[in-house]
Amino acid sequence: ATEVSGYSCSETMGKHLVNSFIHLEYRSSVSEVLQNALMGKEVANFELPLFTKGGQRREILLNATPRRGDDGSIVGVLGVGQDITELNQQRTEALRIADDLGRIIETANAPIFGVDLHGQVTEWNLKLAELSQFSKDYAMGKPL
Repeated sequence: ATEVSGYSCSETMGKHLVNSFIHLEYRSSVSEVLQNALMGKEVANFELPLFTKGGQRREILLNATPRRGDDGSIVGVLGVGQDITELNQQRTEALRIADDLGRIIETANAPIFGVDLHGQVTEWNLKLAELSQFSKDYAMGKPL
C-alpha cells in the first residue's frame, strides 16, 4: 500500500481510512462497501479512486471481506486492493485504437467485408455498399 499511496505505515496507522484517505466524492460508496463487509457480506471487484500523498489519482480494484476473531465474530475488515490504473489506461487506449480502425475500415476507398466462421457477413463498408448496391444493414448476418 505504501508504494501505491505514498503514505508510510506511521502516517496511516490509527487513522480513519475513509475520512483520511478517500476523496470526499467517494466516501459514501466506500463506506457502504466497508459496512457490508462488517455485516458479513464479502464485496469483490469494487473500483475506487485513491489519491496518493502527492495528489495523483490511482484506480484501485478492491475486495473486502470480514475479518473474524477466534470466536468467529467479525472484528474488522480485510481489504485487498490492486492498482489497476495502468490497466485501465491500456484498455482505454485499445478501445480508442479499435474505434479508429473501425472508422478507417468503414470509410476506406476500397471494398472491405468480413465474415465469421460460418460465412455470415460481420463487416460491410461503405465502398462495398456503393459498389454492390447492397446496404450494410441488408448484408449484415447474411451468408456471403
